[in-house]
Amino acid sequence: MAATKIAVYSISDLKNTTDDALPNYLTSLKFKQSHFLTDVRLALGYSAVVIAAITFYADYKLGWDKTKYWTFWAVLVYFTLNGALTFWIWGVEKGKVFAGQIDHPKVGRKSPLSIASSVAKHTPIYNITVEYSNSKGETKTLKLSSPFTRWFDVNGFFVAKPFQQWLALEIPLIGQVDPKNKDDGAKSAASANGESEVDGPVEDEKYDTPKKSTSSDAAPTSTRSRRGKRG
Repeated sequence: MAATKIAVYSISDLKNTTDDALPNYLTSLKFKQSHFLTDVRLALGYSAVVIAAITFYADYKLGWDKTKYWTFWAVLVYFTLNGALTFWIWGVEKGKVFAGQIDHPKVGRKSPLSIASSVAKHTPIYNITVEYSNSKGETKTLKLSSPFTRWFDVNGFFVAKPFQQWLALEIPLIGQVDPKNKDDGAKSAASANGESEVDGPVEDEKYDTPKKSTSSDAAPTSTRSRRGKRG
């Protein structure tokens, strides 16, 4: 992806740029992305806009007396669609930046993968919740965190390699299809001393950013928790 400079103190810019890079990386590994969630969101949003536009046009052309009955129902449908859209974004999508699956010889079966991202206010830490299916068909959930300084340099440029290494090292399903980044990430983890993988960490005294977060089997700059669900 083209290098785009962003404001290093803008948490939303850091998150949005990282969110955009995540599906690009996964699709390059032959993960097939599902656009169902996005399609439903767009359908609900555009439907509400179309209804509002038609209602306005009818009222403008025919007048209130001839359209008030239909306007009542149009307004009711409009707010229903907006309510459904709000529920869909917060109750169904829940911050998902990728949903899809992979059918790869190294995996051995079709394996679904979904990743949702979040950030805490004033804290430049990228949090993701990962759900995937392992080789036994069991659904696994991971909660991972890493500072943005791991893949952004001091000038605000995104550096893809450390980000890809982090994902491949921490998420077994990705590591299976991208062993090189997994191995490189493991080497970086072994030699890490608590500083960013990108030269020159972003400095900001406003943020209470931990200098080092640890994991039992991952890079020192990320945290990890795992739990299993019944498939």
